[in-house]
Amino acid sequence: MKKIVILGASGSIGVQTLDVIAQHSDKLVCLGISVGQNIDWLKKHLIHHSYKLVVVKNQKDRDELSQLFPLQEFDYGDNGLLKLAILDEADTVVNALVGFAGLVPTLKAIEKGKDIALANKETLVVAGKLVMDTVKQYKVNLRPIDSEHSAILQALQGNSLDEVSRIIVTASGGSFRDKTREELKNVSVKDALRHPNWSMGQKITIDSATLVNKAFEVIEAHWLFNLPYEKIEVVIHKESIIHSMVEYFDGSIMAQLGSPDMRVPIQYALCGPSRLPLSGQRLNFNILSQLNFKPLDESFYPCFPMIIKAAQKGGNQMVIVNAANEAAVQLFLNEKIRFLQIEEIIKECLESIPYKEIMSIEEMVQLDHAIKQSVLNRYKETV
Repeated sequence: MKKIVILGASGSIGVQTLDVIAQHSDKLVCLGISVGQNIDWLKKHLIHHSYKLVVVKNQKDRDELSQLFPLQEFDYGDNGLLKLAILDEADTVVNALVGFAGLVPTLKAIEKGKDIALANKETLVVAGKLVMDTVKQYKVNLRPIDSEHSAILQALQGNSLDEVSRIIVTASGGSFRDKTREELKNVSVKDALRHPNWSMGQKITIDSATLVNKAFEVIEAHWLFNLPYEKIEVVIHKESIIHSMVEYFDGSIMAQLGSPDMRVPIQYALCGPSRLPLSGQRLNFNILSQLNFKPLDESFYPCFPMIIKAAQKGGNQMVIVNAANEAAVQLFLNEKIRFLQIEEIIKECLESIPYKEIMSIEEMVQLDHAIKQSVLNRYKETV
């Protein structure tokens, strides 16, 4: 029986992880969950479920929930999150947190010997070398939940990385893939959140529209599979049927296909390489008329080359990119800036903040906080 805790249980990945666990209750059990501020969801959920530990963001919510569910143990805040991440009885941590907040709990869980099922991109984007070095030091497994990286992992089964000529990561193109740059000037938040293929959280949907998300996935692939950036390519594939591909030296290409359903990579991260039954839509080739591909247009998605260049430079660059992007996306969702200002803010931060080659975790946390506060304060009066 695999014993799991979920960081970020009320989000899209967290809810689907709970569904996978429910479908395989003879093999998987959830011992604890964290929920940020989606307290209404949590109240309904706890009517039918109980855990060793439930963590929320705010003390006020913890106190209210403790009154409603007196037999359930609760905690709150960053300390509560770390307590859940290193829960003694658990052997696997599903990290479905959004943003930089996922980094420290991941590292602490690894140091306690927990396996990681990772949906939190920022963990590897900001501190990939540190995280992978820590994984090796403590001899734990880190398996990706992203559909693209899961596809790569599956396409590598039975083969050697030494035989790989390149990895091809597919991208849907996001909500605005069929628009022009001129049309992007006045798009709304509602427009941006209408992803054509996937049902995801707000931030990742915006990141998909800017292609920040895909740049982050390339960086993740670089660290997960220990491949140089030159061997990782991106192709626009609007159907999201092929989730990624691996090309070998002999020209053979292994691709993982399936209907857009994040429960498949979640289940593979928890149970792979074993294949377990999973309810859901199956890919029907009798009605699948065509698959489309086109090159990534870097002039339409300027965030992508800017971020990859920053990642190759290393040092504090990805802390800057991630913090600037998180703040900018928050401002856009709050209708304080226009969509195209997201890329402007990232560029401004990269150009204005001095480069630093080596950073401790404490310095990363401080820089992340400082950038976010600076960006948010700059635009807080905007209407």
